[in-house]
Parts: sequence; C-alpha cells; structure tokens
Amino acid sequence: MMELKIQLIPTGEIILSPGNNGEFYCQSCTKAVGSDGIRVMMESALTARDRVGVQDFVLLENHTSEVAFIENLRKRFKENLIYTYIGSVLVSMNPYKELEIYTKQHMERYRGVNFYEVSPHIYAVADNAYRSMRTERRDQCILISGESGAGKTEASKKVLQYYAVTCPASEHVQTVKDRLLQSNPVLEAFGNAKTLRNDNSSRFGKYMDIQFDFKGAPVGGHIINYLLEKSRVVHQSHGERNFHIFYQLIEGGEDDLLRRLGLEKNAQQYQYLVKGNCPKVSSINDRNDWKIMRKALSIIGFTDDEVEELLNIIASVLHLGNVQYGGEDSGSAYITTETQIKYLARLLGVDGTVLKEALTHKKIIAKGEELMSPLNQEQAASARDALSKAIYGRTFTWLVNKINDSLAFKDDSFNSKNASVIGLLDIYGFEVFQNNSFEQFCINYCNEKLQQLFIELTLKSEQEEYEAEGITWEPVQYFNNKIICDLVEEKFKGIISILDEECLRPGDASDITFLEKLEDTVGGHAHFLTHKLADGKTRKVMGREEFRLIHYAGEVNYNVNGFLDKNNDLLFRNLKEVRAQTATQFKNSLAKLMEILMSKEPSYVRCIKPNDAKQAGRFDEVLIRHQVKYLGLMENLRVRRAGFAYRRRYETFLQRYKSLCPDTWPNWDGRLVDGVSTLVKYLGYKPEEYKLGRTKIFIRFPKTLFATEDALEVRKHSLATKLQSSWKGYSQKTKYRKMRQSAVKIQAWWRGILARREAKRRREAANTIRRFVKGFIYRHQPRCPENEYFLDYVRYSFLMKLHRSLPKTVLDKSWPTPPPALIEASEQLRKLCMQNMVWKYCKNINSEWKHQLEQKMVASEIFKDKKDNYPQSVPKLFVGTRLSGEDINPKLQQAVGNEKMKYAVPVTKYDRKGYKARNRQLMLMADSAIIVEEAKLKQRIDYSSLKGISVSSLSDGMFVLHVACEDNKQKGDVVLQSEHVIETLTKVAICADKMNSININQGSIKFNVAQGKEGIIDFTSGSELLIAKAKNGHLSVTAPRLNSR
Repeated sequence: MMELKIQLIPTGEIILSPGNNGEFYCQSCTKAVGSDGIRVMMESALTARDRVGVQDFVLLENHTSEVAFIENLRKRFKENLIYTYIGSVLVSMNPYKELEIYTKQHMERYRGVNFYEVSPHIYAVADNAYRSMRTERRDQCILISGESGAGKTEASKKVLQYYAVTCPASEHVQTVKDRLLQSNPVLEAFGNAKTLRNDNSSRFGKYMDIQFDFKGAPVGGHIINYLLEKSRVVHQSHGERNFHIFYQLIEGGEDDLLRRLGLEKNAQQYQYLVKGNCPKVSSINDRNDWKIMRKALSIIGFTDDEVEELLNIIASVLHLGNVQYGGEDSGSAYITTETQIKYLARLLGVDGTVLKEALTHKKIIAKGEELMSPLNQEQAASARDALSKAIYGRTFTWLVNKINDSLAFKDDSFNSKNASVIGLLDIYGFEVFQNNSFEQFCINYCNEKLQQLFIELTLKSEQEEYEAEGITWEPVQYFNNKIICDLVEEKFKGIISILDEECLRPGDASDITFLEKLEDTVGGHAHFLTHKLADGKTRKVMGREEFRLIHYAGEVNYNVNGFLDKNNDLLFRNLKEVRAQTATQFKNSLAKLMEILMSKEPSYVRCIKPNDAKQAGRFDEVLIRHQVKYLGLMENLRVRRAGFAYRRRYETFLQRYKSLCPDTWPNWDGRLVDGVSTLVKYLGYKPEEYKLGRTKIFIRFPKTLFATEDALEVRKHSLATKLQSSWKGYSQKTKYRKMRQSAVKIQAWWRGILARREAKRRREAANTIRRFVKGFIYRHQPRCPENEYFLDYVRYSFLMKLHRSLPKTVLDKSWPTPPPALIEASEQLRKLCMQNMVWKYCKNINSEWKHQLEQKMVASEIFKDKKDNYPQSVPKLFVGTRLSGEDINPKLQQAVGNEKMKYAVPVTKYDRKGYKARNRQLMLMADSAIIVEEAKLKQRIDYSSLKGISVSSLSDGMFVLHVACEDNKQKGDVVLQSEHVIETLTKVAICADKMNSININQGSIKFNVAQGKEGIIDFTSGSELLIAKAKNGHLSVTAPRLNSR
C-alpha cells in the first residue's frame, strides 16, 4: 500500500508528494496533476483552519469582528503564511526574512492556474491579471498600498520578476524585461531613502504601465511618478537619511570621478547628509548598490555623457547644501563660500556671478519694472534649499522620462490597438504620525481617492456579478468618503483651492492666515475641525496651529506650519518662472491617475508590516490593528460579505462535493444546476443559506461551507477505502493481463529462436556428414576439395587424441597409432615428447636422487636379466649404509682411525673349512673392504688385490670375493651371504671400480680355500632357501626362482 505524504509548503498550499508509481492519493484533498506534487483547491485548506486560519477572510464566521480578523492574521503569520485573501484582494504581511516561496518552481505552480485553485500569493494576483488581460482583452492594473516598511516595493518587484520569467520571450522582449527589472535599482537609488520605519522606503509614488503585444510578451513600459518627497533633500529627521544616491556616489564613486565632481569620500562633510546623523546603515551596502545602479543605467540605455551630466547635478545639490551665508550691517545676506560657487558654476554650466546674485536676491516687478531686492540670511537659506529641492525634483522627473524613452516600443509595424497594458501602482498607504504636515495631507488625500475608487469598483464588480448570475442585488451600507474628497479638492471651496489662493494673494500670507481662512470657509463641515471650533475636551489634544480631518480611516490632526512654503517651494522669479502650486499639481495628476485606474480592471495588494523593529516573527497587535483600520480592510471585508460569503461555479462545486449525495455520485449526467440543486437539498441547505445563479452557487454563511467541508472529510475515509480497493483490483488485473500477454509473446519468441537454432544445427550437421562421407570415399586420393575436410578432421582427431593421452612419465611407452599421413610427424612428436619429459625429469632431480640413479644404473648393467632377484630390487632405494653408529663397536672405530667408511652391511661368512656360518660386518672403506667380528678386524681386502666377485643367477644372497693368493696376509677367497646382495655388490663394484669383474654363474662357483686348494658352491632351484654342506664336500645352496627368463 502506497504511503501518503502531505506537505504544507510556506505558501500555505497543501502539496501531495508523488508516490512510487507517480500516482497521488489523499483522503482529504482533491486531485490535480502537477510534476512536483498536486495542487489543492482553497477549500482543502479549511481542514487545517484551526491551526493556520482561513485563506480568505470572507470565510471568517464573525466577519465583523476586528479581533477575529487580527487573530486569523496572527495564525497565518506564525506559520509563515504571509498572504491572505479578502475575496480577490491580497493582504500581504512583511515577514522581515527570506522565505523560499519565490523560486521559479513556485512561479510555474501559479502559472495559468485558477485564482482560487492555489493558496494566496502575489504570483496568483499577477497571473490572474495577466490571464484576464489575455483572455478578456481588457487592460489591468495592480494597486499596491501600505505603510512605509510594509513591503510595497518588494511586492512590485515580485510582480515584475514573475512576468519576466513566465511571459513569452524573444531577443527584443528580453531587452524590455531587463530594462523593466533594472529600472527598480535606478528609481530606488534616486527615490528611496532610509526612514525610521524602513531602510529602503520609497519616498515617491510610482505607477508603471507594462505594455504587452498580442502574443502576451512585454514589449514596452511607461512610468509616472507622484509627489516625490523633495523636502528630504534639505532636511532629515534624526535616524533618517537622504536619498540613497548621495551615499552611493560618495562611498562607491571612483576617485577620479569624485575629483572631477569636487567631492570627498566622507558624508559628514555635506550639510544635506548630516542632519539625520545616520551616514551608514548595517542593512545597506552603498558601494555594492552603486555598482548595481551604474550597471542598471547602462542596461537601460544611458550614455556615458548622460550619466556624467546626471552625476554633475547630484553633486551640485551637495555643493548647494554647503553654500554658507553671512550678514551685512544692512541685514542683506552674502555668500561666504566662494569655492562652492565655482563648483556649482562648472557642474551646472551657468555663470557664477549670475548664480551668486540669484542666491542672494529676489526679483520684484513693480509698476512693470523688474527690481532686484536683497535677501536676508534666513530668506537666502530658504531660497537655496528651495533651489536644491527644485533641481533634484526636476532631475528625478528627467530620469523617469529617460527610463520611459528606453522602455517605449519603437517598432513602426507594432499596432498599439492590439496592445494590452498591466498597470502597477506602488504608492504610500495612509499615514498618521505624531506631527503630520503637508506631505501626510497629500498622501492621505491620495488614499481617500484610492479608497473611493476601491469601494466603487468593488461594489460595481459585486453588483455586476450578481446581475450576471440573476441574483437580486441587496444595497450595501458603507461609508462613502466622497464627502471628504470634495472637502479637499472642491473648486473654490476645497482645502487645496484655499491653499493656492492664500499662496498667490498679495500681502502677508502665512500658515496662520491660511488656517483662519479654512475656519471661515469650511468651518461648518462635519469632517473638519480646528482648535478654535472644537469643544473644551477636544482642545486639550489639539494645537492652535492644527486642523483635523475625519478620514475614512480615522481622525488625523495636521499642523499648518510649512504648508504655504511646501506648496510653492519658495522659488523666486529669478530662480524659476511662476508655475502651479504643488498641491494643485498633485490634485491634477491624481485626477489623471484615477482616470487611468477607472479604465482598467483593478487588482489590489494591501501590505502590512507586523512591527516597527523590523524583526522576523514579531506580531505587534496594536500596530497591525492601526494598519487594518487605515487600510480599510474591515470596510472592504464588510462590503465583500454584504451578500454571500462564498461563490463557486457549478462544475467546481459539484466536482468537489458530489460524493456527499448518492444521486450525484459518482457522476451526474444531467444539467449542472440540477445536480447542484439535488446536492444542496440532500445536504439540508436552508433556502436563506444559498442562492443558485446562472453559472454559480452563492453560499451566504461560512458555517454552511465549513459544515459541508467537514462532512466531506468524513466521507473521504470510506471513499478512499473503496477507491483503493477498486484501484488495487483494477491495477492487479491489468498487471496480470500485461504479464500474461508478455509471457505469451516471450514464449512464442523463444520457441521461434529454439526452432531456428535446431534447424540451423541440423543443416550444419547434414553438411558435415555429407562432407565427411565424401572425404571418406576420396580418402586415398591426393588432397583435393572433396577430401580435404575429412583429412583435416582425421589429423585433428589424432592430434586431439594425442593431446588427451600423452605419456605422463618417461617409463610410459604408450603412443596412439597415427593415420598414414601423419606417421612421420607422429614419430617426430614422440621423440620431442620424450625429450621434453626427460628434460623436465632431469631438471627436477636433486643430487641425492642423481646419486641413487647412478647406483641403479650400475646395478642394471651388472644384474639386469642375469640375477633372478634383480627386478625385486629395482623399486627399492639403495641406502647409504645398513649399519648405524650404534651397531659399530667403538673400539673398531678407534682401530679404523680417520678412514672414511662408505658403506656397511651385516653379512654371514661361511668358513672355508666346514662352511660354518658366522655373523660378520662388511665395511667398505676408501681403499679396502674389511670384515669385522664385533670389535675385532678379522680381514682387510685391498681393492687392488680383489680379482673378482662371483654370484649365482638365482635369488640367493651368496657371493664370493676372489682375493689374489700372492698376498700372504690373505687366507683365500671369502664366501659371504647378504640379504641385500644387489645393493651390496653394487656398492662394492663402485668403491672398488670392479663393475666388469662381477661374474654371474649358473650351477656352481669355484673359489680358493687355501693355496692350491679349491672349494665349490653348488646352486640349485628349489621351493625355499637352504644352505648346507653336501655329502660331496661342496656347499649346497638351494634358492627359489622368482622370475622366469
């Protein structure tokens, strides 16, 4: 049985690991094909809702409870599930750590998949917008909002990366993809900065259009920027930094470049970089970021000259910040740092004198005449800062325009009518600080407009879906913030109009007069309040220079100090021509943005930061509740849940839950709506709990869906058992059929092979027999084609027989009979074989064995075919002596002295008179043979006096040593008997060199008894050995015959 493995990946998606055979089984999950496992629809994750929460806030039972909302966020955040839906809106939590959910594998998992088929992810939103653009041919936009540090910029990067990887590509398309991606580090360098809340905070709003051709490939793009925080150029709060580009230039710029720009590698030297007292940040590598930014400029298409001009302007801003003023007695300001003016004149390409005058005077037109009026020190410093902000702001605009030029698709054959666009809006979320100023006023106004758009589009899409499905639309009560938008932007009576009017009117206009005019004009508005208009309790928490707006997200107090200055930038006429004020410009650009967004199908991403300390895993409930409120998430959820909490197409709903009803399981053959109706009736749905549309079922309460899902969990166990048994039976039957078919095929194939082999063997055998018979017939003929096979076979057979039966020893004389044609060759081989055996035998014998063989050779020459008991002596080895040292008397050894004894043997001596037998020892020395009786040397016979040796041809051991009679010491011939007669006589013959003096007699032996007297030994054959003196006086020896000759 296959083991089921379920993996909960970081996105919250349940993935089934593939089994051994690639199948996927799950008792609590639907099935969908995937190479890395299977995707599981959102409903499947409801089984784990107690631990990881619900993936869609719409499914919260208590959807009006902010506590339940935040608790669901907490559960998911704890499990590293940072994405959650509110319908089609994606809520994203910044994890402040790297998660393995942005790989190419994850991109492929979300590519082309239904929005609710996989778990919530930024890729799901990106893919849904892309597919809607492709299928519906309608422009899309993705709106990303949230506080600084909530992850808006990272979310927009992930969307761009997703399109760069998953969209079709070509050489031109790849260039556009690269430029789209590389625009991020450039815009971050010039538009992002380190703030107290975020080390890489976007200090501008960005809207990017990505243009796609009819194939769905990105071919161009366009960027619009909003409300760059130019005040950061000249002032930063403690713990914050200026824009990244200044620090990147100083830290990463080459020495030669910095020398040309007149800069030093020390940020502390520049007034615009020291006010935040934070030149370095541990999480930022300015030197590395500089390299990335320079490479990105090159990829986007900036020339070296353009980069040089861009850096000249950036350096000029730093030099402007170091311009210092002194005061004359009259109060007029003058510049004390002439070096900075020289650098500025060269870097900006302007006349130094004119620049110096412009920084210390203002131009006044009186009665049609232009007059130059000197500025005091405070006014001059403000004018310098205003110029710095204006230069940087226009440079940023120029930079965005250059990027747009590089992203623009310039192919004349391209038809823009067939092009589609996906917009990407990365803009500030609602901001509420301790001290809120002009920037927060503009940002919150922007969010009011976006909230208004969001509510309108959400309600509109809901109403359209209801109408399309034929469901009665129920009016939804919600806070319509149009009243606040009108309060800010209404012509002549709105706050922005009053601000512009106050900036342009002659006289002493100030922030306080602006506040007074607001009280006079909009003081009666329900969403406007000042210290003067408030009651006693409210005045305690409001300053006299503040006004309060009651936004959709709550109350915000704005301090009017600096409103007028920030609205008109304090650029005098000799520094710029009169242009529209900042607030009006922002209002106009925001109106255009609303038009753009209204023309597109929106998708929403709401970013939340879990804590201000940028710590992973820390969940600050107070901060998150604050963001939930200001992002309008509860309002959004309430609008989405005003009607029905859950809706699905009939085919999806029926496919998932059909097993719960006997009438719809396993298949429903009728109309889908009838199948769904049958199913919900069987499940006991009450009429007020659901509605059936044209293509979808609408379920009002999440508890109804949860009950259905829980019932499915119970049902799946029995279904799984049944499916497993059915599948096992089917798979085993299929396996058996395949094995049987395979066995039959293999058997047939093998029988064919055996039959072909047998037929081939028989043909070869028949041919062999035929050739053999023909060769036998022609065997006596000379070699010819008819008999060559036979002759070769005969020769081969003889050689193989010879190989098997070669003689093993030199004594083996066997040899196979050769055929007539090989007689001569056989004889040569026999000789070679014998020579080889002899050579091998001789090579392997040692000196002792050689001596043994030499003695045997002597014995063979003397006794072979002559002495009857010789054959019995052949296999017996000759020994060195028959007497050991213990057998020889020590006195005899002293008598012999140093003479070397070569052989000794016990013998029997027969007296010459009477033939009496006496035991003696025969010892062979180097020059003589001696006969010993115990310790007494009885007779010494020199070899030179030994005339010969006589022995009979029978098997007895008698022999006679014939001694010369001239020697007076000798008494006559000696008659001896030895049990080892062959060995003894061979030793004597070798020692005395008498091989030719041994006589083998038949019948009798004569010997000398004394001088002139002879004795005779008669030998006869008998059954046993008898030695005795005969009546005739002879010595009679009867010996048995052992071998017949």
